[in-house]
Amino acid sequence: MADCVAVLAAVHEDDGYPMDWPARPADWLTPRSLLSAWVAELDGRVVGHVVLSHSEEGDVAPGLWSARRPGAGAAAVVNRLFVSPAARGRGIGAALMERAAREASARGLHPVLDVVATDTAATALYERLGWELLDVVEQLWGPERAVSLRCYAAPSR
Repeated sequence: MADCVAVLAAVHEDDGYPMDWPARPADWLTPRSLLSAWVAELDGRVVGHVVLSHSEEGDVAPGLWSARRPGAGAAAVVNRLFVSPAARGRGIGAALMERAAREASARGLHPVLDVVATDTAATALYERLGWELLDVVEQLWGPERAVSLRCYAAPSR
């Protein structure tokens, strides 16, 4: 877990993800709603991470998915995805996304996610992988902070 937190810190410093540094990063990486989590390694070092979880308060994409595809079944949320800046460009993010999507499907769930609209690298990855943009919504992340979120669903298999 310490290695994951160290990579997350490097990502936060380079990219500002997560937007707000968590008080307890290890707990943030393993939310209560956790279904599964994976790390990616390169040359024996942790270089990436992703989580598959049940929906939590504040997740927008699961509701959009249910409204857009009535009867399509429940959703699972892909989140906490990050790849070390030094390891990018090797398909690690795509591999982590594919692993989480396969697990969701194996559980009879459809993978969805929310991403801050200003995270253009993540948005580009999801769109390159064929994820469907469900909507762009504004969400309050504090009394005076509105954040624009892009909500995606994995392509249907």
